[in-house]
Amino acid sequence: YDYDPFWAKCLELGVAPGAHSAGLGIGFRRSLWNYMYNHLGHFGEAGGALCKSLFFSGVTRRFPGLRVAFLECGVGWAADVYAGLFGRWEKRNGRAIADLDPVALDRDLMLALIQRYGEPKMQGVLDQMRAWYDRPSPAPAEKDDFRLAGIERPEDIRDRFVPNFFFGCEADDPMTAVAFDSRLWPFGVKLNAIFGSDIGHWDVPEMTNVLPEAYELVERGLMTPADLRAFTFSNAVCLFAGANPDFFRGTVLETAAAAELARLRETAPARAHTTAE
Repeated sequence: YDYDPFWAKCLELGVAPGAHSAGLGIGFRRSLWNYMYNHLGHFGEAGGALCKSLFFSGVTRRFPGLRVAFLECGVGWAADVYAGLFGRWEKRNGRAIADLDPVALDRDLMLALIQRYGEPKMQGVLDQMRAWYDRPSPAPAEKDDFRLAGIERPEDIRDRFVPNFFFGCEADDPMTAVAFDSRLWPFGVKLNAIFGSDIGHWDVPEMTNVLPEAYELVERGLMTPADLRAFTFSNAVCLFAGANPDFFRGTVLETAAAAELARLRETAPARAHTTAE
């Protein structure tokens, strides 16, 4: 489906869309007797599917100002996706993929080596192996899985992932800390984790414990006070007011959000590749 008119309208109206899709009942999440088996990681799995779709279909290339939030799913999966893109692009980009082209395989030499040095089990199925390699195998029309995203260099991955994606994390999720540990991620970035309280759900039996739980990451030395401020405030301002500068107008946060947005814009050149702009 062509969703480009929708993304364009989001930018026109100053809307930062947020996704809260569930993964329960899909794939391996279909236990009939264990809710926790189905529940663990299901929001992240759904968020990951959308995130990869937006990236690989080139949405963030065509709409670089678009901001998308993945809600109540944490950021651990996103860190894995972000880091994983680099290793895969390095080995399977539009040029490197030629190294894996089966046309370049010397099948006669391979089968001769198996016949000479292979184990008896392999030598006993040489005819089947030869038939398998001789079967028609048309090449795909497009070999570069990164072509729609327009990835020509590693920096393109960073620039089409980090500024565009925001990740809702709960107060009691210790994996939130990985978003702010720039030592871990290519180009030393920090991912845009945003605070979500989840008040009203079973995982928040006492609502007054939500903020203390978030602060525990600072007490444990896993996040700095500046990281906590970004988590609970700055990244949300970047998400909503970055799309619509008037988002917080008329609210109790109007003055603070305007000042934060101005600060983010002033530091944008220095922050361009370490946090969302």
